[in-house]
Amino acid sequence: MAETTVSSTATTTPPPLPLKIIAGADSFGCSLKDTLVSHLRSLNIEVEDLGTSSYYSIAAEVGRLVSAASTTPSSPTPEIRGLVACGTGVGVSIFANKFPGVFAATCLSTADAANSRSINNSNVLAVSGMATSPDSAIEILDTWLKTPFKSPCPASNSAPWGEEIESFLDNSLREMPVIGAKLSDTKQQEEGSINTSACALCCLVKNRKLDPIEIIPGGAMKIVRESPTSAIVSFKAGSVEPAHHHTFGHDLVVLKGSKRVWNLSKKAKYDLVVGDYLFTPAGDVHRVKYFEDTEFFIKWEGKWDMFFDEEMEVAKSEIEKEAEDGFELVKHLSHEHIPLITVNRNVRRCAVRKLGNVIQDSKLPLALSLGLLYVILIPGITARISAFHLDLERGIHVMLLLKE
Repeated sequence: MAETTVSSTATTTPPPLPLKIIAGADSFGCSLKDTLVSHLRSLNIEVEDLGTSSYYSIAAEVGRLVSAASTTPSSPTPEIRGLVACGTGVGVSIFANKFPGVFAATCLSTADAANSRSINNSNVLAVSGMATSPDSAIEILDTWLKTPFKSPCPASNSAPWGEEIESFLDNSLREMPVIGAKLSDTKQQEEGSINTSACALCCLVKNRKLDPIEIIPGGAMKIVRESPTSAIVSFKAGSVEPAHHHTFGHDLVVLKGSKRVWNLSKKAKYDLVVGDYLFTPAGDVHRVKYFEDTEFFIKWEGKWDMFFDEEMEVAKSEIEKEAEDGFELVKHLSHEHIPLITVNRNVRRCAVRKLGNVIQDSKLPLALSLGLLYVILIPGITARISAFHLDLERGIHVMLLLKE
């Protein structure tokens, strides 16, 4: 009889459920998460415990994995759900919900758990390590696990949903996952390319269209602000700007490519590549040649204008005679030309941390600040800020930009 009892007890272990839980927490929720993970395993439910990190990082990782499973064309076996915990249960819910197909719900009671499953088909449970006891959390988790979608719940007064509500809930399963989904086409998704449709900066860069500069072949420009004027300018390789001058001085930062600037007024020439900065005073006559497709940010101290001092053919002829021009090639570090240099990563990291404070404390015009930041943020540019130099004469912070 005793042997029969032992055998009967052995068969009480619950069979494996077609369910896998991906769990994670921050330091305020890790203890409660560990309790719930142990409970899940006692129910013979598979658990992938991602451990402890900041609430936003761990929740994002759980959300990403649940999203990947929920958006897979063929439903995964077992079903993938998530469990996240932080001090309040709110922060982890916010960041898990950043991903398409994730419906995270913060549940502080069994009623919350039942409602979130019945109405929202919640697939990520968020709990509070500060407001929920281990015993209450286990009850919440059990309710969340056992409540099917559209089942009677406290919100329905524990009665079945009416036909109209059931129809609404059925439609929600098709409509909700589309919200926040990637807008890229099927091929782009298959290739795993990065979707930047939700990033305002990336959208601005991607959709930016430059208008041709009719008076200079090969040039194009997009004015982003007027008086004082700021613009993004591009020139094709081999293009030439004949000698000219402007009513106002201007600052520029090279974003792409390379160019040479001859300042005829100063008898100096400057070779500029990605990240280089140059200030040209008002009235200085200068000529430019572009060695490759080049793009730069430029800011004039007033309105944009351009007065030519020579014809295009004369400019090209003078450039061909460059060896005899007698111009000094400026290579020294000065406020007019900041060449690329190399420093270690610690210096770069330190400079990046200081970036916000420097721009905030300076009197740098907003448009120029955005232009310099653009150099750092635009995809494909490998320049990095390494240090800053305050030019007291013009009140401009000159940034040293580095290539990796």
